[in-house]
Amino acid sequence: MPNFSINAINRQFDFRLAGRWLILGSVVGVVSGLGAILFQSGLSLLQELTVVHWMGLSPGSAGGESALVSFVKGPYFPVLVLIIPASGGLLSGWLVYTFAPEAEGHGTDAVINAYHRQRGIINPKVPIIKLFASIITIGTGGSGGREGPIAQIGSGFGSFLATRMGLNTRTRRWLLAAGMGAGIGSIFRAPLAGALFAAEVLYSDPEVESEVLLPATVASIIAYSVFSLAFGWGHMFIAPDTLGFSNPLELIPYLLMAVVLALAALFYVKIFYGINKLFKGLKIPNMFKPAIGGLLTGITAFVLITAFNDRSYVVDVMSGGYGIIQEVLSNGLTHVSITVLLVIGAAKILTTSFSISSGGSAGVFGPSMVIGGALGTAMGYIFQMIAPDLIQHPAAFTIVGMAGFFAAAANTPLSTIIMVSELTGNYELLMPTMWVCSISFLVAKKWSIYQSQVPNHNYSQAHFGKMAPDILNTTRVVDAFKRTRNFTCVPEDCSIEDIYKIVDESRQRIFPVIDKKNNLIGAFNIEDVTHLLQEPAAHLDSVTKLMHTKIATVTSEDMLQKAYALMRDNFTNEILVVSEGEKPQVLGLITSADITLMYNRKLSEIKFGETHQETVPGEESLVQQLSLNKLVEKDLLPVRVDATLGDLVQLIVQSKRNLFPVLDQDSKLAGIIMLSDVRKIMFDKDQYDTMKVGSLMKKVPAIIFEKESMNKVFAKFEKTGAWNLPVVKKSGKYVGMISKSRIFSSYRHALIHAAEL
Repeated sequence: MPNFSINAINRQFDFRLAGRWLILGSVVGVVSGLGAILFQSGLSLLQELTVVHWMGLSPGSAGGESALVSFVKGPYFPVLVLIIPASGGLLSGWLVYTFAPEAEGHGTDAVINAYHRQRGIINPKVPIIKLFASIITIGTGGSGGREGPIAQIGSGFGSFLATRMGLNTRTRRWLLAAGMGAGIGSIFRAPLAGALFAAEVLYSDPEVESEVLLPATVASIIAYSVFSLAFGWGHMFIAPDTLGFSNPLELIPYLLMAVVLALAALFYVKIFYGINKLFKGLKIPNMFKPAIGGLLTGITAFVLITAFNDRSYVVDVMSGGYGIIQEVLSNGLTHVSITVLLVIGAAKILTTSFSISSGGSAGVFGPSMVIGGALGTAMGYIFQMIAPDLIQHPAAFTIVGMAGFFAAAANTPLSTIIMVSELTGNYELLMPTMWVCSISFLVAKKWSIYQSQVPNHNYSQAHFGKMAPDILNTTRVVDAFKRTRNFTCVPEDCSIEDIYKIVDESRQRIFPVIDKKNNLIGAFNIEDVTHLLQEPAAHLDSVTKLMHTKIATVTSEDMLQKAYALMRDNFTNEILVVSEGEKPQVLGLITSADITLMYNRKLSEIKFGETHQETVPGEESLVQQLSLNKLVEKDLLPVRVDATLGDLVQLIVQSKRNLFPVLDQDSKLAGIIMLSDVRKIMFDKDQYDTMKVGSLMKKVPAIIFEKESMNKVFAKFEKTGAWNLPVVKKSGKYVGMISKSRIFSSYRHALIHAAEL
């Protein structure tokens, strides 16, 4: 009989995990949905007041949307078309640069950056400032979309919730992305596309963050439901039921359109960031730059209104601009022309760049829909003129053009296909939409409007730690250790006097002992020899009585993970590399530095495809997370500048270290002594009482100050080539030593820790 007990059911189903994500996702979804309601309400109200009532313009809207409050259309005041967008830009700029500079630009890119490089952390002030700044920017005529602000609102709450609940970094990243998907899924009434977008937009390659999909789906469904309770359950755009795909020959004009859209997307990205560079170069306070951007947007709109004598459609180069899309879907070219469509498409690129690249706050998805839809419609009617029997419904090119353009501009073909279908309620055009999005993406994949995207998981800090065990478990010792390193083996019949000479002339710390057939029989280290200096033993007449027979070794075919584990377990930085067999022979030794360098080289190969000496992906941001104070070795015993050689030798034996800071009477750093520098004289007992440390010490190549950034620390290591540097206070008092190997080791552990989180 089947066991239907509670315990048996719990073993079969993971209700705890499902319940956890249902609760967390629902909370994020509710807040994202409420944020979308607040944003949409504020934007609708302000736009009706400024654009309709004050400017006297008649911008259209998506068919599935309506203004909450309608103002009487006022008389047309051309001067206000210039003043109001500039004033909105000024107010938005003041808000952003006074309270949260991170809220500038298009918010989705900031969310992507937070996911990859900021451990999923968003400043709690940013979503609030973004909300009001974006309402002001778009509501006063600035060209921008709603997805950026609402993405930052949802993701900001997801990050805040995870932080307040003490959840780990991995979960915080998931909730951040889930909030982004929930915000977009709600305000565009496209829950499936919102969840897919959150998982896909993180990468420029056709790759998704699969771990994000389920929490983003839960959050997006809840957010969509909350938003639709206030604004209705219909689709955003109303499209004719007659639009569809039934002739394979239509793929030819769709192919041509895909290439054109990809080229237009390149133009969009280049113009957007070109104007951004120009504004960054302006030597004026940042808060005034969005005002200039708003003024340029108003000038563009004024010129077009005057040139076309049209206050109904060309005005869509301002604000959201969805009216032109709904117009061509509903009425075709009844009230607009191909020329107007092309002009709106090109001008929308300029006004969006003016409004957002200047530091204004808004999204880039909405304008992309307008640009793609306008260009797609124009091409659809041009194709109909060329082949009227083939192109029955040019408006189909409107929907497909919306998708193809954004897929090329943002490298998000999968979610865009679903997004446009949900926006219009048309699923009959999935085939040509897939075709155009795939082609335009492949043509345009080298550029993106979202600069914070990374190509794939290998480039994301969120996944670096997962690669650490893989690299160590798939890289052989033979690939890392240096066969050309000067290395000394000690014959088994070597006397203690000969050992002193060998140690004196060598810089290695571990010495293998071999028999007459060069087989390894044991080993001793430098600490064993320094003990002999203080406690000579007459019975030690040969090296075989000094050596240890139980020694840690690896073969050349072993993986680096084994070498690393042996070093860690035996508290050493060197391991002998031997041949395989019952009587192994010594091939050399591998050090912790060898492992670290190979590890970083492999990471570099993942990024560049070949051995490359550049910074590994994400290293800079991880290095910044390291604490200089925690990396400083404070247990190294210092020696006074007036101490004798005998005192130094005793310290060497006591500490088992090979590096000693030298301090003056005020505990300030005077110099440094390396064991290798005193090996030749440390065996001369006649000088133990007469030789002073001050005459033996060397000047350090560089000094690290206690409060210096890790970037400066790395720069000093690279400039000097040193492996150890002293750390001092501002006063010059000695704090401790820091080693390059310890930094690299901590860095590698940080990567592994990131994966575990």
